[in-house]
Amino acid sequence: MKQKATVQGRSMVFNILFVILNICGLALVVIGSHEAFQDYFLLFNFLGYIILALSTAGIFVFQGRLMMANVARVFVGSLFIVSGLIKANDPIGFAYKLEEYFEDGALAYRMKELFGMPGFSLNFLIDSALTLAILICIIEIILGVLVIIGGKIKLVSYLLALMMLFFTFLTWHTASCNSKTTFLDRDTYPINSSIAQLKIEEAKTNKEIKIVSKSADEVVVDEKKHPQCVSDCGCFGDALKGSVGRSLTPSESLWKDIVLVYLVFWIFLAQWIIKPNSKKQNVKFIIAALLLTTGLSLIFGWYFPIGFVLFAVIGSLWVHNRGGYFLGNHWGSVLFLIVICSLFIGYVMRYQPLKDFSPFAEGKNLIWEMHDGKEGKIESEFVLKNKKTGKLETYSEKKYMSNSKLWEEKNYKFISKNDNVLLASRLPTISDQFDPFIDTKDLTKAELNLKFVSEKIKKNPDETNLSFKNEVVREKQIVILSVQNLKTANWKKVNLIKSIFVYCKSKDISFIMITNASRNEINHFRSENDFNLPIFLNDGTGLKSIGRSNPTLLIIQHGIVKAKYPHRSIPTVDWLKINVLKK
Repeated sequence: MKQKATVQGRSMVFNILFVILNICGLALVVIGSHEAFQDYFLLFNFLGYIILALSTAGIFVFQGRLMMANVARVFVGSLFIVSGLIKANDPIGFAYKLEEYFEDGALAYRMKELFGMPGFSLNFLIDSALTLAILICIIEIILGVLVIIGGKIKLVSYLLALMMLFFTFLTWHTASCNSKTTFLDRDTYPINSSIAQLKIEEAKTNKEIKIVSKSADEVVVDEKKHPQCVSDCGCFGDALKGSVGRSLTPSESLWKDIVLVYLVFWIFLAQWIIKPNSKKQNVKFIIAALLLTTGLSLIFGWYFPIGFVLFAVIGSLWVHNRGGYFLGNHWGSVLFLIVICSLFIGYVMRYQPLKDFSPFAEGKNLIWEMHDGKEGKIESEFVLKNKKTGKLETYSEKKYMSNSKLWEEKNYKFISKNDNVLLASRLPTISDQFDPFIDTKDLTKAELNLKFVSEKIKKNPDETNLSFKNEVVREKQIVILSVQNLKTANWKKVNLIKSIFVYCKSKDISFIMITNASRNEINHFRSENDFNLPIFLNDGTGLKSIGRSNPTLLIIQHGIVKAKYPHRSIPTVDWLKINVLKK
């Protein structure tokens, strides 16, 4: 008779030991592969793989597969819920990241190269990026909860494996992408378009461009292009940037997914012996998941996930137990999770993320964030060939520059110069993407009435393009209306915004709009709404980082964001006078 699988297997003590060793071995492999520990790469990896192999063998010999799978369920389930929740907190931001991957030179170039499909494109998915972002968030949370409670585990294990393979492919693509390489891209242009005529002309002299076919309607062009590498996979949205100051590097993201693939593999192996949790097991799994979620919440500086995990897991179990004939099953739990996720996502999309991780969140010091970049440190090495001995010799930059004999071609032949990064550079949190500017020919009375504008013109009378990034953040008090798109913005509260502008003007408080629009669109907006406020231009990407709402109202005092409102929550003038605006 086949023995029933249990957590303790043949030995509770030995299986606990082997599981701990297995996790430690995995940790050694991951740590040893990090660039910060490259000097210990061989040692850490040798020890890690040996421990992994021995502990895995021990787990199988002592029948500890179920125990290892349970540990994996806690880690995978908790991380999936938190990861999905962080993306769901800002689905628009996650959609922006997906759009980067869907652009023609990004993820699609792998298919072009691997399968010889130069015409392949993912551009058609860009319009569906937000829908896909929302679906991915919800699926992550559902799978995370189900794997914790042991619901539909066979189906869940397959879906987890497929999702992790997809995510790992994305992070592998991001980590291995080389913008210096080229790939063959095929584009089709209308024959009468200017770009088509330009490509036809360029093809006559440029070997990288080839006209594949030309008809009365269109021209098909093959062209060698550089990949568009995505520097940040967006695994945790802006949460890590906003909490610890940086996102995971592409290689760190890849290793994070490799670890998850490994843990999902154990769940997959044990899918036939994992049963839905008993009441006692639910208590243990919930406590373990809450402990791990608390640790992640401490990292992100956001404690809402703790309550969400508790509510999602307990709510799913309650529906399963009390849902009656139709909902008293794990599909009822799935429906419950879809409802609560949809309500949460609906709220943050109508207003703004529950936790704002952007560099323009309330309380952020914009002056600091514009100057928190770090200059990198590079050490150069020169590789020369000694003509007498025929050997390659390496010299530091200092030694090379101080010894003129090394420069003489009769003694040495220059082979290469290698740059070793000792300290990686880091761009400031707020870069040039936030840079309100205006061409002097577009200045109107509205802009000229601002003190910081008139002063800058006096200091720089010959400049034709004026930037006001530093002046804006150093104002004693300024109100900024950030508008991503003038045409599609929600202007239902334009009269309320106008009343705030009038009050600010009466109290000598600067009020400006920044947008990414043509001068004709700006003039039309002013005329249509009878709203002659100062308007400056700004990069569209920078506007997206300020706020997801279109428009968004910010109040900045001495460089610190004191308040931030989506268009649906813009308060009245009286409320602002009492609570935010200084007299």
